[in-house]
Amino acid sequence: MYGNIKSHEPDYILMTAIFALVIFGLIAVSSASVPISQEKFGEPYHYFRHQAIFGVFTGLIFWAIVQKIPYWIWKKFVFPALILTFLLLILVFIPGIGYGYGGAERWINLGIFSFQPAELCKLTFILYLAAWLEKKNESVRSFSEGFVPFITVIVFVSVLMILQPDIGTLGLIALVSLIIYFVAGAKLRYIGFLIVMGLAALLALIKIAPYRMNRLTVFLHPDVDPQGIGYQINQALLAIGSGGILGKGILKGTQTKLAFLPAKHSDFVFSVLGEQFGFVGAVVLLFLFYLLIKRILDISSSARTQYGSIVAMGIAGIIEFQVIINVAMTLGFAPITGIPLPFISAGGSSLITFWAMIGVLQNIHAQSE
Repeated sequence: MYGNIKSHEPDYILMTAIFALVIFGLIAVSSASVPISQEKFGEPYHYFRHQAIFGVFTGLIFWAIVQKIPYWIWKKFVFPALILTFLLLILVFIPGIGYGYGGAERWINLGIFSFQPAELCKLTFILYLAAWLEKKNESVRSFSEGFVPFITVIVFVSVLMILQPDIGTLGLIALVSLIIYFVAGAKLRYIGFLIVMGLAALLALIKIAPYRMNRLTVFLHPDVDPQGIGYQINQALLAIGSGGILGKGILKGTQTKLAFLPAKHSDFVFSVLGEQFGFVGAVVLLFLFYLLIKRILDISSSARTQYGSIVAMGIAGIIEFQVIINVAMTLGFAPITGIPLPFISAGGSSLITFWAMIGVLQNIHAQSE
């Protein structure tokens, strides 16, 4: 049925939004990472160069390859790909292979760069879930054939990510998976049960880890301990507020030049953009994300197959919720998490994975109605 499909032109609006976001990201990483690059590596543009080479350039290679692969072919390899992802998530705990930082074991050391398997899991899990839901069809409403297999694979992913720990990525994958599961026809009582169990698990994880409790405390009481546990969010808000309407300009601003704000090239990169480009720049950035997500949802609605529609919907959900969580965290509307801003935050693993997602979307669009 696929051989006679006539391919469409690339989605130029989608790609324009992507390249504009990547340019925003390179500017932000270039300016925000100068102090920490100088301190850790003795030269000012280490993180910028890493982002450009191992994020943008390598990601473009993956995008160019993936967009040429008929998306329905991925259905044949989703289970092995998911198993490989699980193995990679386990490898992060093996000494000499796994790499830890800040108390977290999330990376695999590959010599000249490190790779974060949790980022890959976002894509492979969506591809697997879409294939599984299409195959199950109406039986997804069944307890034994639908609910039990779904919760089993979710629990397995959860255990591996909790041990790292990477609760932010886990929550993102679980949320998007739950939405896809619901749209595919799961019964409301199953969804309700999973939500209650998820919230209970989250509360337990917060209670057993003091740093998570501190983040929740700061979220509920932003003025508490501004030089201690409330330092990050206060510095983030200062950066955004100082940008005003039009911003202080590229490579300018106190937070941009100095090392007051921790993780400003990664988790808090939105603060740097707010300081440099102001309210107007932040609105333009959010509009680009809106345009991107809208185009992906259009691709989902016009896909020829249920599999393509679910995959596109899942990718839209990953990007949308990452943006919402990251921006809300930066503005003090959500607890601090390690969720990066898509296509903007420093991190080669994240950027490569998103480029691969865009490649899959481009092929779904090319084969659409």
